[in-house]
Amino acid sequence: MQVRIFPNLSRPGVGLKPRQESQRPLLPQHARHCPVLEAGSALGHLVYPPLEEHEAYYVEHRGDGRYEFKYFMRERSGNWGPVFSVTWTMPMGSIGMMREEVAFAREDPGVSEQGALRMARTFVVPEDFGTPPGAITLRGAWGFKTPEGWDTVYVPVLNMVDRPIAPMLVVRVETDWYAHQTEFRYVLQPGEGLPGSHSLPIGQAFFVPREDVELVECTSAEVEEVRKAREEFGQAKAEHTTTTRFGLEYSPHYSRESRRRREEKEEEGQGEEQGPE
Repeated sequence: MQVRIFPNLSRPGVGLKPRQESQRPLLPQHARHCPVLEAGSALGHLVYPPLEEHEAYYVEHRGDGRYEFKYFMRERSGNWGPVFSVTWTMPMGSIGMMREEVAFAREDPGVSEQGALRMARTFVVPEDFGTPPGAITLRGAWGFKTPEGWDTVYVPVLNMVDRPIAPMLVVRVETDWYAHQTEFRYVLQPGEGLPGSHSLPIGQAFFVPREDVELVECTSAEVEEVRKAREEFGQAKAEHTTTTRFGLEYSPHYSRESRRRREEKEEEGQGEEQGPE
């Protein structure tokens, strides 16, 4: 299946393209021996912000209906230097116009006040602030156009277990017909913020078919097959158990069996394409 991707319309071509990644930097090393965990991490594609390598941002929920976006650039010394910040203040009762304030951190920022506001909107969606309270929406560098009948599900980066973890509103969009620019809406507490950099993913997206799933209870014979399969797998797993240098026991049986089944399916597909001689 092919999924088409298109760039952030406000900043086309800037930012890393979505990609699959099965590893997570802060999981313990022995997670590499858990194929189902890595398969879960690799579900779909990581999405990155529309930032160049020398750019970064930090967006914060300041409390009392105030949200602040700070834009940074890497200096020659290698340190990050602030360029400007934008503060949005929600109206009383959350009904009415927001107040926008731009503050520059250097004498020659290289951008006007209106330019700073436009740039900030490339990375965040001010209209979503405070819906629900503490919500901050981050924009991705690339969007998705799925085949007919397929949707895109937007989730936080899976298996990122380091604290603190900001909750995110998971959405499912019919991206086969709706031109949705990739967005991730996190919900923060006052004082919490989200960083953004060129190589730091802001969320994850995967694709599902738009069809109903009916749950059907297994027959007695099928339940017996399940029981037998579990016993056979457990026995084979025990036979292939090995020990690492640090004394961790693991079995590569699941990975080997999964690989074998995929290879058999690929060979069958190639045989069907070639047809009878």
